[in-house]
Amino acid sequence: MTNLLTLTTPLMRQTIGFDRFSDMFERMLNDAEDSVDNYPPYNIEKHGEDEYRIVMAVAGFTMDDLELILTNGELAVSGHIKEKEDEAICNYLHKGIATRSFRRTFRLADFVEVKGADMNDGLLTIYLERVVPEESKPRNIPIKSASANMAIENKSKADKAKKK
Repeated sequence: MTNLLTLTTPLMRQTIGFDRFSDMFERMLNDAEDSVDNYPPYNIEKHGEDEYRIVMAVAGFTMDDLELILTNGELAVSGHIKEKEDEAICNYLHKGIATRSFRRTFRLADFVEVKGADMNDGLLTIYLERVVPEESKPRNIPIKSASANMAIENKSKADKAKKK
């Protein structure tokens, strides 16, 4: 039971909206290396009924070093720092701020759209919103009694007879 929890926990964090359980398990089996690599750290937040945010700690990266690509319901966030000239001559005594390249993907649920992204204080925030089309929303269907249905049918028959 411990192994199952270990495997599914990172997977649950990577799925926004939680509508595609079969895809989650397939992805879990195919992307075993993603479950080990937790760089860069991130949070998935829910704000209200249909709003989500992904907040990634990307200290050391600039906006030019980051790229967000949305393809077929999968959001890919990647970062690559170009080596700067002054770093080539710098010798670090301790380098604790990780600035290695990364690629993190998030599978978005149906109807979840990326609304925008911003970066502030080393945190990349991606804004998501679930926009369900009107025809896909649940609707209330009134229930009529059998006698009401018969009255409608009788009226319809009477109207047809008058037209003839």
